[in-house]
Amino acid sequence: QVLLVESGGGLVQAGGSLRLSCAAPGSIFSINTMGWYRQAPGKQRDLVATITTGGSTNYADSVKGRFTISRDNAQNTAYLQMNSLKPEDTAVYYCNSRFESFGIRIQDYWGQGTQVTVSS
Repeated sequence: QVLLVESGGGLVQAGGSLRLSCAAPGSIFSINTMGWYRQAPGKQRDLVATITTGGSTNYADSVKGRFTISRDNAQNTAYLQMNSLKPEDTAVYYCNSRFESFGIRIQDYWGQGTQVTVSS
């Protein structure tokens, strides 16, 4: 059982900032794309941002310019810096670690989720 350990969620006022962290075992972190997804009550889980082992990033349109995903390969940790938070960013945020080869998903691991609540 692969364990992704998330931290950094909490309650913040609109316009504030939070940083989420996700620590992964080194054996998978070094080869996997890391990502953050979120799920609001009654809604599906949606992509927030991903970062490849080479540092290429991808963001949902709703967070571009406000959120930044990064990874520290020495610490086997991925981060999501969230600035200018809005009430609509309120959700459970999940860390994901994924490896695909020729379009086939070989590894797909999820963290336990961390609650982010933005008050207006």
